[in-house]
Amino acid sequence: MFNRNLPIGTRDEFGALAQAKEKITDQIQTYFRKRGFQKLTTPLLEYKAVFSSMEQQTYQPYQMLDEHGETLVLRPDLTLPVARVMSTTGIKTPVKWYYSGEVFRVKRRLSGSYNQQTQAGIEIIGYRSLKAEWECLTAAIELCQQQAVNDLHVELGHARFVKAVLQALPLNTLQQATLQQALFSKNLTAYQAVIAPLSTDPFYPFLQTWPWLFGDFAKVLDQLKLLPEVPELQSIMQELAATQAFLTQQFPQQRIELDLSIESPQAYYTGMIFHGYSDSTAEFLFSGGRYDQLLSSFQNTLQPAVGLAFEVDQLAQYTTATATAPTTLIYFDAASWQAAQQALLQNPASSLCLAETKHEAEQIAQRTHSKLLDVTEVQP
Repeated sequence: MFNRNLPIGTRDEFGALAQAKEKITDQIQTYFRKRGFQKLTTPLLEYKAVFSSMEQQTYQPYQMLDEHGETLVLRPDLTLPVARVMSTTGIKTPVKWYYSGEVFRVKRRLSGSYNQQTQAGIEIIGYRSLKAEWECLTAAIELCQQQAVNDLHVELGHARFVKAVLQALPLNTLQQATLQQALFSKNLTAYQAVIAPLSTDPFYPFLQTWPWLFGDFAKVLDQLKLLPEVPELQSIMQELAATQAFLTQQFPQQRIELDLSIESPQAYYTGMIFHGYSDSTAEFLFSGGRYDQLLSSFQNTLQPAVGLAFEVDQLAQYTTATATAPTTLIYFDAASWQAAQQALLQNPASSLCLAETKHEAEQIAQRTHSKLLDVTEVQP
C-alpha cells in the first residue's frame, strides 16, 4: 500500500516559515560574500567513510548502498565534506568558504527533534591565528543582531581543556574515562567517588569545583586560579581570556559565558569551541570552533581550520520577517494588466489575485485576511 505520510523526523515547509528560512539563508550568504568568502557546494550524498571521525552515537546517518555495494549516507555534517573537497582537489590554502544546505541526522524517537536541518556557515582554512576564531565570533554576533536575537548568549569553551586536566592527574586510563563520563553527565556521586583518593593532590581544590565551571565568564575564569601551573592549561586560559577581551571591546553589551565542564561537540575539534543560544530555546542558534586536524581523516596532513554553522531552523523563530505572506491582493481584468503590474511593483507585500470575478477575489481576501486592491476601478 502506498504510504502518503512523511518519514519520521521530516516535514514539509511552506508559507511564512519557508519564506523566513529563505530570507535568513540569503542574508547570511550575502553577509559572508561581502566579507570576501567564496561559495562552496557539496553533494547531499557522500560515502560513509567521509564521516568516520564523527561520533556515531550522537549523529546517526541515513544509509544506503550504491550500484557497487558501497555505503552512502545523506550527509549528517557539512564540515567533513569540506575536508574531503580540500584533500581531493588540491586547492591551495588559506581559503575562506561559505555554504548552506540540509543535513540529516537520525535522532532518538520521540525526542521532539527533526532529522532534517538547514544550516548555513563558513570554514576558514589555513590560518593558525586566533584571528580566525575572532572573525567567526564577530560574524555570529553581527548576524544574530541582524535577525533581532536580542537575548543572545555567547558561550566559549575549549576542546583540549578536559583532556589536559585528566592527563595531569595521577589516574590510570580507566579512571580518567570514569571521571570524564561522570563530569559530562553531571553524575556527582560517581564524580566524588573518583576524586576522593586525590584529596592531597594539588588539583583537588580545582576538582571540587569543576562540575560547576560554567556561566559568567569572569567568575569561571577566577575559579581557574585553583589550577596548578600546567603549560598547556595556561595556554588555553590565555586564548579564552584574549577572546573574551576582544568580544567585550567589540560588543560591550554582549553577554559572554564560559563552560569548561562539557564534552566537545565532535572528536575532530582541537581548540576553542563556541555556541550561541537564546533564553527562549534549549537549541543552539550557532556553533563552531577550531579543528586543526581537518584533513587527517583523508590524508596525512594537518591543516588548521575554524568553522561556524548557523541553525537556520532555530533562527527562523526569532526573525521579524516570519510574517512574510502577502497582505495586499491586486484584482485586475484583461484591460488592466499593466496597471496590476505597476501596483505589484509599488506594493512590496502584495500578490496578483488571479480570480475570475471581483466577488471571488473578495472572498479570497476575506479568507486570507488580506487587503484587496481593485485596479479596474482606476482605469480611464
